[in-house]
Amino acid sequence: MQEYPIKRGMTKDLPERIVAELKNCFGVEPTKTGDAYRIAFGALRRLDVTIGKDGKSVIIDTESDMTTGDDVIIDTNKRFRKYLDAVTGFSTKERVKRAKTPE
Repeated sequence: MQEYPIKRGMTKDLPERIVAELKNCFGVEPTKTGDAYRIAFGALRRLDVTIGKDGKSVIIDTESDMTTGDDVIIDTNKRFRKYLDAVTGFSTKERVKRAKTPE
């Protein structure tokens, strides 16, 4: 389970964007389970997306399918990174930079 912060100004339409980008990036209609939106795609048996308690982050929980081939894994990872870019408003490079803790 990983929590990703949302870029300032992008929290207003977060619930709608979570669903829209799951459809856009993965081409799968998400199902609502409790507070989370869930899909299964490619190398992911389960991808759950929940809005953080403060409404300024998303919590993503995944379960991988280890039996898939390399091409499927690469495609799934590419789509997942694209999804994170769209939902959080931060690029991969920005997310890595923000995740590093100052020493």
